[in-house]
Amino acid sequence: MKPHFPAILPKTFYLKSKRILLQGDLVQGFILIENGKIKVISPQLTHENYSVFDVGNSVVMPGLVDPHVHINEPGRTEWEGFETATKAAAAGGITTLIEMPLNASPVTTSVENFRIKLDAAKGKTWVNCGFWGGLVPDNASHLDSLLTSGVFGLKAFLTHSGIDEFPNVGEADLTKGLVELKKYNLPLLAHCELDGPNEAEKTFLDHPTHYLSYLASRPDDWEVRAVELVVSLCRKTRGHVHIVHVSSAECLPIIRAAKAEGLPITAETCPHYLVFDAETIPDSDTRYKCAPPIRSRANKEKLWEALMDGTLDFITSDHSPAPPERKEVESGNLKKAWGGIAGLQFGLPLIWTEAKNRNIPLSLVAKWMCESPTKLAGLDSSKGTLAPGFDADLVIWNPEATFKIEKSGIYHRHKITPYLGMELSGEVEYTLVGGEMVYSKNGFSEHALGEILCKNPT
Repeated sequence: MKPHFPAILPKTFYLKSKRILLQGDLVQGFILIENGKIKVISPQLTHENYSVFDVGNSVVMPGLVDPHVHINEPGRTEWEGFETATKAAAAGGITTLIEMPLNASPVTTSVENFRIKLDAAKGKTWVNCGFWGGLVPDNASHLDSLLTSGVFGLKAFLTHSGIDEFPNVGEADLTKGLVELKKYNLPLLAHCELDGPNEAEKTFLDHPTHYLSYLASRPDDWEVRAVELVVSLCRKTRGHVHIVHVSSAECLPIIRAAKAEGLPITAETCPHYLVFDAETIPDSDTRYKCAPPIRSRANKEKLWEALMDGTLDFITSDHSPAPPERKEVESGNLKKAWGGIAGLQFGLPLIWTEAKNRNIPLSLVAKWMCESPTKLAGLDSSKGTLAPGFDADLVIWNPEATFKIEKSGIYHRHKITPYLGMELSGEVEYTLVGGEMVYSKNGFSEHALGEILCKNPT
């Protein structure tokens, strides 16, 4: 059986491959999929009368889970919407994502706004999609209704978010949020930058197209002080703190010590911090602007080491796109440009290309991008693993195939990405969500087959 779109797979069928990633090893065998679930994984057929989808030598592994994605619908759908974002996710082998509470309008800081977000997403998600709520000064004292409405936890900024409707919080509000989140066993996701007096800001104002001036204007110290604060609040409340998009290696000893202490701390980093370095970023190229910024080559190597030793738990995209005019593509003005990188579709080949060059096994890539992210969202009993009873959310891909990122192959709403033109290893061939094919190299399923996920608080 070689399906082509429009493709409708049977409710029950076998997936056959010479390379199934099972418990860290690549094995030959069959996966019996029944009603969207993995029923059996075995070296041979157990029921001869079922159809067989033979993918040959392609690798079968759990679909990627990305819990850090900005989709921006409703309100800023011209930046990115559910249809374009989830199609890009499917093309990248992502089967589940958790969407951030900003940059949409309204922001997801109340039950009413969350319902508006849910309505906007209906019928538009090609992959499974859940949602984070937001912690802001206006809601820190009355979070109960939001935390029981279906969000997976709360996101907070310790510095200006870039969106005025989503102001940053201070120590008191963070403490309130952590206390409430702990009641429901939900995490606080913290954007860790604490701004302060900075002499480099004047230089950046005078030279707004110079990347190194931008980098100096958001120093490591901003990140370090913020991480120190959230670790201290984690110690005080024992609530789960998750540090998003770690960019500075100077934060790693603090995180490492907090984990050794037994604090409920987790942390992530992103492909752009693991692929790029400040030494090679050209001036006036706003595609590379993000916050916190991409730092030095030596810093990048320490982030890789932290992934290897478990200080950093997993990798997310932090997909945060913007239109050309908002990204200041023509002016090259890094001061005015939106700080976010579009890369949702390319996480797997980006990380696999780097990992392969570093002799890092595929099993670790799957851990960082499939298995470990599910734990943050409490989805680790149904997603991120190949095992009987788990959802048949799968990516089928060729690690040896190489391709070049070209505009014609980008499914994000805007084709503005620093990854454009890169030659990568690892081509996604098929993506299955709940046993149904949502993507192949021939195109996408006719209908959005992803589920809207809501958290049942415990």
